[in-house]
Amino acid sequence: MQSLAVPPGPVMVDVQGTQLTQREKERLRHPLVGAVILFARNYESPEQLSALTREIHEVRKAPLLIAVDHEGGRVQRFKTNGFTHLPGMRELGCYWEKDPQSAIRAATELAYVMAAELRACGVDFTFAPVLDLDYGVSQVIGSRSFHRDPKVVSTLARAIIQGLCLAGMAACGKHFPGHGFVEADSHLAIPVDERTLDEIMNEDALPYQWLGDMVLPAVMPAHVIYPKVDNSPAGFSRKWVQDILRRQLVYNGAVFSDDLTMEGASVAGDIVARAQAALNAGCDMVLVCNRPDLADELLERLEFAITSESIERIQRLMPAMPFMNWEALQLNKRYQDARAFRHKIVSE
Repeated sequence: MQSLAVPPGPVMVDVQGTQLTQREKERLRHPLVGAVILFARNYESPEQLSALTREIHEVRKAPLLIAVDHEGGRVQRFKTNGFTHLPGMRELGCYWEKDPQSAIRAATELAYVMAAELRACGVDFTFAPVLDLDYGVSQVIGSRSFHRDPKVVSTLARAIIQGLCLAGMAACGKHFPGHGFVEADSHLAIPVDERTLDEIMNEDALPYQWLGDMVLPAVMPAHVIYPKVDNSPAGFSRKWVQDILRRQLVYNGAVFSDDLTMEGASVAGDIVARAQAALNAGCDMVLVCNRPDLADELLERLEFAITSESIERIQRLMPAMPFMNWEALQLNKRYQDARAFRHKIVSE
């Protein structure tokens, strides 16, 4: 039995296996839920993934947004049984050093492959591209970054966004204003970046300024504290989200918190305090990953009325048009030609 066509709520949750349990269906019908994020554990084959996404979309009359962290390189949730194993973004940056224009073309083609394969299995949205600059020190960013130069990052990111868009998929830039300068991994620690606001805005934040929400429809702030700007991590900071991102950079796209179960989020308190802090800072949606117990606690205790502006931003991320299925994709010449570009970037 489907729920009424309620609008999306402000919480993104995950599921544990390759098909939904009855308890998960009930959780996904909760009015505070607005999206689902998938992981490698949710994938066996394109056919199974397609069945799972159909199940998720059918849970509510207004389908939930289905997202995944799928960037290429070491952050790619599905890369077997037909999915193309895509290069990390640093490899595109290296290609840029040899042939900038060809690197732009390759980025667009490979992003089309990424989005086409996801969409053919019913996935709506990916948290990519990474816009962090490659300072050569970050444990968690590393090869996920295109380049040290913000101009190169912006140019290649724009090409990635175009490729995603050609398959009808929206993009998300992360991790605003920049995670590349600090060594610590926010999954395991609370990173602190001691630079001034001017230093950050004149380097790391430039891709967000140059791309804007007309090109980049969603942003994810970093679980990093920049004490010379604010004592809260960026995703919990009205200074970063409202004053700088929304007003100074005139950004009107969706803003997602990073995963609230990460160590970098622990400074805000328990799961409800973390979600409240992110939403009060101006995030449109918060993520709770790999802890269904905490997701249930949040859904039971959170008191928050999502705004019509946030609902509209989230709904804009849903694909506007249907896409071909997996079988049709494999026969599609446009996809086959785009897939061949992988060999220009990496050797088997």
